[in-house]
Parts: sequence; C-alpha cells; structure tokens
Amino acid sequence: MTETTNEPGTGTGHRRIRQARRFVDRTETGALVTVSVMSAALLAALAGFLAVSSLTIAPFALFLITAGYGWLRHQELTARALTLAMTASTLLILGLIIVFIFQASMPVLSYESIRVFGIEVPGLRMFLETRWDAVSDPVRYSMVPMIHGTLVVTVIATVVAAPLGVAAALFLSEIAPPAVRDIVKPGVEILAGIPSIIYGFIGFTLLSPWASRQFQTTGQGTYLFVGIVVGLMALPTVVSVAEDALSSVPESMKSGSLAVGTTDWQTMTSITLPAAFSGVSAAVILGVGRAIGETMAATVMLRGVPRLTDPLINVFYGQETLTSLIARNYGEADGLQMDALFVAGTILFVTVLIISIGSQYIEWRMRKKLGGEV
Repeated sequence: MTETTNEPGTGTGHRRIRQARRFVDRTETGALVTVSVMSAALLAALAGFLAVSSLTIAPFALFLITAGYGWLRHQELTARALTLAMTASTLLILGLIIVFIFQASMPVLSYESIRVFGIEVPGLRMFLETRWDAVSDPVRYSMVPMIHGTLVVTVIATVVAAPLGVAAALFLSEIAPPAVRDIVKPGVEILAGIPSIIYGFIGFTLLSPWASRQFQTTGQGTYLFVGIVVGLMALPTVVSVAEDALSSVPESMKSGSLAVGTTDWQTMTSITLPAAFSGVSAAVILGVGRAIGETMAATVMLRGVPRLTDPLINVFYGQETLTSLIARNYGEADGLQMDALFVAGTILFVTVLIISIGSQYIEWRMRKKLGGEV
C-alpha cells in the first residue's frame, strides 16, 4: 500500500518556477538586461549608503541612467521594476528606522536596568521611578512624567476631536445642502494645513493667560487647554477622512433603508455609520496619532518641567509630554540624555503601532459582525 503525501509548498514552488521561466521567455533580452542592471545598481547604491561610502554616487548615477534608458525603450517592465523598488524601499526604510531608534536607546536602557529575581531587566527603572534629572547625581531618566502628560493630552484631544469630527462629517455627508458642503469642506481641509506652531502660539498668547487668570494657576500651561488645542488641530483630519468614508457608502443601501420606513437618523446610525466604520475609525485613529505625535503646540504651551502633576488627574497644570521633551532637549542633549530621548521616541513608535493594530482588529470584528469577509 503506497502512502500519498500532498506537498502544496513543492507544487507552489514548481508553479512559480514555471511562471518565472515563462516570463523570461516572453520578455525581450534587452529589457531583462536593463532591469537587471538597474536592480544591481540600486542594491550597490544601498550597500554604499549603509557603509557610508563616498562612492555611493556612482552606482546611484548608473541606476538613474539605466532607469531613464529603460523608461524610453522598455517602459512597461521598467515601471513595474520601479514600483516594486519603491515599495521595497519603503519597507526597508521603515525597518532601518526601527533598528536605529532601538539601537540608540540601548545605552540608557542598560544604565537604567534593575535586577528582578536575579534577572537584569533593561530600562525598568525608567518606568518605576518618577525622577528625571540629567544634571544632579544620581542621574535619572524616568519616562513616567512624560508618559502621563502624553496620555492626558491625548485623552482630552480625542474627547474633543472624535465626537465633533464624526458629527461634522455626518452633517457634511448626509444633512448639509450641496452649497453648504462645497463651502465648508474646502475650509475644513484648509484648516488641516495650518502649521501646528500657529495653533500653539494662539494657545500660548490667548488661552493660557485666560486659563491662568480664571483658574488662578501659577504660571501658564495646562494639560486641559493643550489637549483642547491639539484636539482642534486633529479635528480637520478627522472630519475630512470620515466624510470621505461616509460619502463612499452606496446610495442603494441608504435608499433601501428609507424604503422600509426608517427615518433619516435611523438610516445614518444603523446603515451609514456601520458601513463606513472602517473609514471613520481610520479618521479617528489619524486624529489620535496626530494628538500623540504633536510637538510644537505642546512645546510652546507647556512648562517643560519633567515631573508629575499633583494629583495625577489635575489637568489645570501642564508639565511635559514625550514629544515636547524631545523638541525641547534634542539641541543640547548628548550622551545618555540623547539616548533617553530616543527611548521617548521608541515609546511613541510602539504606542502608534499598538493603536494601528487595535484599529485593524476593530475593523475585523466589525466586518465579522456585519457578515463581510473575515
């Protein structure tokens, strides 16, 4: 009795080899040579760049010349090769950034390590203690005060931007007359292009002095108004992206809902919003990402003191966030202090990564709930 085994991997490999051979047979030799030289030159330029070689310009120039020749003589294959190279370059650049910031963070993580049950845990003291002092002994680089400030500002900004942004997008998409939409939508998009330093300057010159007088705080800068300013900055992004998502819902779905006797509001809440949930959630995620990564507005408005507020829920004082810490100190930082700023950047990177994964999970759950593809 002979046992038969299925080897899908082997079959797939043979199929891909046959496809590659068929592609080579159907493609002109000149086009293959051009793309091969272009690819080899680009890889050589990348290797020279990583090695910080002064000769990097030579293979890169060869790549440009070959790409120009290929675009003139073999445009289709050259375009495919260039788009593949650009996609791979994006992933490679992202990977190099990740490696660089993690590698730059290692010295201070080693310095702030603590032994737990005989095991050395790198950087643990940065998240257990609350003292940041780069001058006085013992030097400490705690991230706890900045994480607290970032969290408070992000929560306030999200509370401002998410409901207002989604409501405004729903109004523009489903309620507003075309004339109003044609005026308001470009205005919202223009607001998204205003530099963050302008928002921060307005907050510093108008909101902070008013808050200091009204709440009788010592000095200027409160997490409450920094969060409001950052939320208003994120609002145009949320409105624009969410409105595009809501407008992309097929009109037949809305008409079918209205045809069975539902009201406009019931249609919006039971049909339009669930159908556009992935786009709306992406809009909110983009807004939260801007709130987390906002630098200049927080730097201008906050005091720049890396310590916790007392009590922790006191939003009428503002000390420091992760982004403002980097912006305020990178010019004069060196040694372990510079490495600590890279740790702050790593925390921001990991936070945004977790948010992105969470948004993908939410989208998957919503598709499953609505009976879409899983």
